[in-house]
Amino acid sequence: MASVLKVDKLDPQSGTALEIGTSGDTITVPSGATFAVSGTMNASSITAGTVATARLGSGTASSSTVLYGDQTYKAEPGGGKVLQVVTAISEVNISTSSDAYTDSGVSCAITPAATSSKVLVMWNQGRAFMNVTQEMFCAVYVDIGGGGYSIIKDIVELRMNVPTGGGTLNLLHSPSTTSEVTYKMYYKRSGGTGTVYFHNGSTPPPNTFVLMEIGA
Repeated sequence: MASVLKVDKLDPQSGTALEIGTSGDTITVPSGATFAVSGTMNASSITAGTVATARLGSGTASSSTVLYGDQTYKAEPGGGKVLQVVTAISEVNISTSSDAYTDSGVSCAITPAATSSKVLVMWNQGRAFMNVTQEMFCAVYVDIGGGGYSIIKDIVELRMNVPTGGGTLNLLHSPSTTSEVTYKMYYKRSGGTGTVYFHNGSTPPPNTFVLMEIGA
């Protein structure tokens, strides 16, 4: 039969620490009772089990919330996340004598995960060649879900006006779709006479497409 000791307070002897139980014993606080600590309980004393999420902060803990420094659960931060990266490299030599945009055949495709995503389009023109009597322009065209290519509105064209050289063109596009989106480079001669070469040289730097899906 278990014994019951009823007291209001237990104090250790002078110069000693109060110890309850012996190594290997289990100290039980029954259901309905409250174990209140007004002094300090070191976190290192918790050596087994897990702390309930409700004890860590206010709000609702879930797979879509995170615990902030003010000890509240809030929605996970969104926007600005790179969801995927797609690249394409080309060293094909092609040329045109047209003053109208011509398909270079160099493209890169990406399928956004959400309609709210944006696509960061980065193009590096490794090397081009043109006669001194004209310049060469490059522009990005886009095909959304197989609907046909069209130039991206308000695009800043890549303009090259040196006999041999390259350049970069970067833009943030909002395709608003989860269908496949294909970006392709077009190029043209800008006035003058002669031929421009979209890529030229036996061992030039390659032309490179990089597409990044940015989460909303």
